[in-house]
Amino acid sequence: MKRPQILDRFGRPLQRSVLTKEVSAATIGGVRSPVSGYPADGLDPVRLASILRAADQGDPVQFLELAEIIEERDMHYLGVIGTRKRSVSQIPITVKAASDKPEDVKKSEMVQEWLERGELIEELFDILDAVGKGYSFTEILWDSSMGQWRPDKLEYRDPRWFRFNRHDFKTPMQLDDYGQEKPLDAFKFIFAQVKAKSGLPIRSGLARAATWGYLFKKYTERDWAIFTQTYGQPLRVGKWGEGASEADKNTLFDAVANIAGDCAAIIPDSMTIDFVEAKSANASSDLYLKRVEHLDQQISKAVLGQTGTTDAVVGGLGSGKEHRQVQEDIERADAGTLAAILNRDLIRPWMDLEFGPQEAYPTLVIARPEQEDLKTESEIVGNLFQIGLPLKTEQLYAKFGYEKPKGTDEILGQIPHNGDAPADAGDGDKRTSKIKRFLEPIKHPKPEQGTETAQQALQASQGDFLTGDDLGVLADQLQNTAHPQIAAMMSQIEAMMAEAHSLEEFRAMMLAGFGNINTSGFEAMMAQALTSSFAGGHLAIEEESRDA
Repeated sequence: MKRPQILDRFGRPLQRSVLTKEVSAATIGGVRSPVSGYPADGLDPVRLASILRAADQGDPVQFLELAEIIEERDMHYLGVIGTRKRSVSQIPITVKAASDKPEDVKKSEMVQEWLERGELIEELFDILDAVGKGYSFTEILWDSSMGQWRPDKLEYRDPRWFRFNRHDFKTPMQLDDYGQEKPLDAFKFIFAQVKAKSGLPIRSGLARAATWGYLFKKYTERDWAIFTQTYGQPLRVGKWGEGASEADKNTLFDAVANIAGDCAAIIPDSMTIDFVEAKSANASSDLYLKRVEHLDQQISKAVLGQTGTTDAVVGGLGSGKEHRQVQEDIERADAGTLAAILNRDLIRPWMDLEFGPQEAYPTLVIARPEQEDLKTESEIVGNLFQIGLPLKTEQLYAKFGYEKPKGTDEILGQIPHNGDAPADAGDGDKRTSKIKRFLEPIKHPKPEQGTETAQQALQASQGDFLTGDDLGVLADQLQNTAHPQIAAMMSQIEAMMAEAHSLEEFRAMMLAGFGNINTSGFEAMMAQALTSSFAGGHLAIEEESRDA
């Protein structure tokens, strides 16, 4: 049976014979030389413009070399571009199965297992070289030794070894061993584009804008270095008299030129040297620093979208949190772009090689887990509990990441089975033990003398209703009956307040202590009070009927 032909995204047929070979490795003395040039040496605006123009016309070699040199020589650009690439390359990657079918789940698990490779972070970092240059090429080395197709290595390739189709300057091409442009081999390369702006790939990278900032900053740094070298040294002015010969003038110039370094010179009596000091040196020295800082801030804005996380600007607009949110927006965009590139140029070819063309493919997702505000969540749960909304404890344990305690586990806020705190309890255990003391039911004092008699007097009367004078006696008896209960509760609350170090701890003590309080006596007293109230009402009606 004839194997179905597989095409890549450009419509090029697959050639399995080249998949396990390196087709774009470096060759010393060949077309793909690892030795780079140094176009930044002696760079000026005219030369920079010619380098960029040549890249636009299909010769990007000097521009790509300049972009690499900028990362080596500009510490600020290296820092911000490295931050942007590393923030994305270390984001967790998950795999979403094409469906719930067992075969699709198995494919996603196979991809997830491959992603656990330790080299992946470094490989992703190299792919993200496209952030600066606008595009990058990574060769896929496939392994089929076990009868199955699997990506073995992702090798970064120098973008100088590639070109773009002369018809549209968008379709990537590779250089063969003879320096001729040819289409990319199918399923062999990850072609990544991370655009800072719309347009041709060669003009879409951040390095395109950074080259001008780099050039202007180097001019400023050169002038700053010259100023620093001569800072504090006075200007030397030599004067010659009338009739001085050229030899005399040369002697005077040599003396003026060398006096700063040698601090010694000899001149004829007819010549003089004056030293003129600069009075505004301090004011002019700040200009170099301000200009360099300004250019660094522009590069930070271009790369990270903000300056709050890289440059300390006193009185700058926006808070650090807002600046970080801007950086996170760019990070999410880069992560989404990288995931789309890998799904297109790596995962889909892999599945086609291993299983043939599919209707749906596993999908890589590069995203940070959403950070939940557990403090706010706990407050919401507490409010819902207070109004009596039933909640599943299993969901709450899962939400807050706690394990549901077992029967033998020691629970915070409960007394250990032996009734004593552990001998090696620390400060946290000591504080917990204070709360545990209030878990014991409150021991109420025995009724005072006469209380039993008062309670018996509150029982239903066997004779006539009580008279009006007896109501005052009943009120006193009820007060005496309730006093031990109220006093015990207030005593317990005062003890809690004395022991607690915070409102949270006091609240825990209240919930612990009064959750088990014995209210049987207080309930009996309230029942007796209601009975007395009922009897008093009947008595008042009886008296009114007699008076009538």
